[in-house]
Amino acid sequence: MSSVHFNPGMDSKEVNGNRVMEEAQVRIDDGKEEKAEPDTMYYRIRKSIAPFVMSFGFRVFGLVLIIVDIGLVIADLSLTADGRGNVGATLEAISLVISFFFLIDVLLRIYVEGFKEYFSSKLNVVDAFIVIITLTVTMFYTFSDLSGGTHIPRLVTFLRSLRIVILVRIFRLASQKQQLEKATRRMVSENKRRYQKDGFDLDLTYVTDRVIAMSFPSSGKQALYRNPIREVARFLDTKHPDHYKVYNLCSEKGYDPKFFHYRVERVMIDDHNVPSLEDMLRYTASVREWMAADSHNVIAIHCKGGKGRTGTMVCTWLIDSDQFESAQDSLDYFGERRTDKSMSSKFQGVETPSQSRYVGYYEMMKNKYSRQLPPPKSLKIKSFRIHSVAGVGKGNGSDLKVQIIVKKERVFQCICPKQEKCTLFPDAGNNAVVISLLEGPVVCGDVKVMFESSSGLPKGYEDCPFYFWFNTSFIENNRLYLSREELDNPHKSKTWDIYKEDFGVTVIFTEP
Repeated sequence: MSSVHFNPGMDSKEVNGNRVMEEAQVRIDDGKEEKAEPDTMYYRIRKSIAPFVMSFGFRVFGLVLIIVDIGLVIADLSLTADGRGNVGATLEAISLVISFFFLIDVLLRIYVEGFKEYFSSKLNVVDAFIVIITLTVTMFYTFSDLSGGTHIPRLVTFLRSLRIVILVRIFRLASQKQQLEKATRRMVSENKRRYQKDGFDLDLTYVTDRVIAMSFPSSGKQALYRNPIREVARFLDTKHPDHYKVYNLCSEKGYDPKFFHYRVERVMIDDHNVPSLEDMLRYTASVREWMAADSHNVIAIHCKGGKGRTGTMVCTWLIDSDQFESAQDSLDYFGERRTDKSMSSKFQGVETPSQSRYVGYYEMMKNKYSRQLPPPKSLKIKSFRIHSVAGVGKGNGSDLKVQIIVKKERVFQCICPKQEKCTLFPDAGNNAVVISLLEGPVVCGDVKVMFESSSGLPKGYEDCPFYFWFNTSFIENNRLYLSREELDNPHKSKTWDIYKEDFGVTVIFTEP
């Protein structure tokens, strides 16, 4: 459990006869067992080797060895007694080495997980039993002297039949499959904070005591690397029976709402994109109603990975419910809660600039427009000015294509190489280019602008070098400037060898 100072409420206590106000604290379940481990060599080593022992690569290696060993046993049994010779001895030696590896694997897992935790799983008990039995049989078979076997044929038959016992190792595949699935899910979730106690291991985080962020509840093949939907349902039914509601933010896929007793609401948002202002208002109204109905009610929000779209809508609710006044503070807080810094420092919050921009829009809708849509504003897009264009593609904008999308429909497209529906005006002295639109579109509301290139620029989201969203109601002085860090894709540091520090886009509007 952790104490988080985010609740606007205040507690009071009496000090020397005077009432003193204190900031309220909320206890949030961090999803990890609360046990203080002593700072000893034993625990330091355990902590350092745990990532390796539970890693995806180590688990795959174990799975491959099981299959290889079964193949060795079959090959050994297929050899005739007269033809075994050195080949049989080699197969036995390899099988023995593999058996010792499996023993070490089990001992390491017991060391990392703890004796009580490891043997709390029946599958682990069976797995350990099989490892010990097969190692014993392998050692007995390998070190038994069969040179006199021709005088005692029944002994040879018995020992070679005993070798078949090793084939029970095939049942270890069930345990290895389970461990491999765990390792895969942990690898896919990276260093997102996971819920790993009370028999659960889910990509799921309590952002507040009543708001849960998680990845997509999956079934079928996707459940191998994302949260299994039945486990998510078991978690929510165990922790919050009859008091939870799920919000699915994925426009691309859904699931049977019966898993969550039909308390599922969808908000259609495309991956790496933004919600409409209307959807944001409908969503917060729905959450307000649900939260007000019972003080025990919670919400579980997810998109695909439980990060971008999820963080956008979590932060929107944090602002709506007065838990944060500032959009940036809510975004920082979400990233802090979603990131498990004990694993790595990689940020697991909202990274796509347009999504962060729309959290800022909601802050203004709440504070300036009383949770209402801002007055609609129609504007005509006149031109785009691309700053610090040198080194971006051909370096003069002649390789770009621009698409303007409103309500998922393309309302305008210009092709710069052909100067189709646009004219290029290079400004080499200022390392810029102006793309002047011929009969630019009149737009209103949420607008998406996409820049595509034929010159091999790094592509990311939607296979597009750079794009951005904005809403016309928040445009001031008919001008919008977005720096490199405010554009989707160029904001990522791995692209900064191309998109330099001064890279940016200015959009110029006129009245329609």
